[in-house]
Amino acid sequence: MTTGYQIKQQDELYFLTFQIVDWVDIFTRPVYRDIVIDSLKYAQENKGLQVFAYVVMSNHVHLVAQSSIGVLSSTIRDIKKYTSKRIIETIESMPESRREWLLNRFAFNATKHKRKSKYQVWTHENHAIQLYSNDFIAEKIEYIHNNPVRALIVQHPEDYLYSSARNYASLSAVLEIEPLILPVVTVK
Repeated sequence: MTTGYQIKQQDELYFLTFQIVDWVDIFTRPVYRDIVIDSLKYAQENKGLQVFAYVVMSNHVHLVAQSSIGVLSSTIRDIKKYTSKRIIETIESMPESRREWLLNRFAFNATKHKRKSKYQVWTHENHAIQLYSNDFIAEKIEYIHNNPVRALIVQHPEDYLYSSARNYASLSAVLEIEPLILPVVTVK
């Protein structure tokens, strides 16, 4: 099922949300968060992905991003496909107390779709919202950075290691980004 939240302008700036099926808290373990970070790094270096803000929460990821080569949908599809495969491989090969339950959840969700995959890790939606003004961009970046604070994980946004709030605070970060300095030229 598609939603109205689609990437229509492949080279424009978007706020994106990728969620794990059934809101499964897979990213409570660093090994799975690192799979996402490594995939984003690869896409930055090899696929023209520009990341301006991000956060990896326990069961979803938010990004403010765009494609420098105009293929944002394809890049996001590749990231989700690769991370799904790596997450399943990691669940199967590493010590994981939730192994059976996780694999059952991901297998069950795969049966809901006509695609011929054994597991479904991510939902099919990206909840893509095109960012069209400086105020809207600032609002979404603030939302991303405050997500761990609202979840009561940290007291200050820059204290959360898997967030670009650290980049904006000039602290060491797990993913290098291009901080946006507003105002930026936006779509009219």
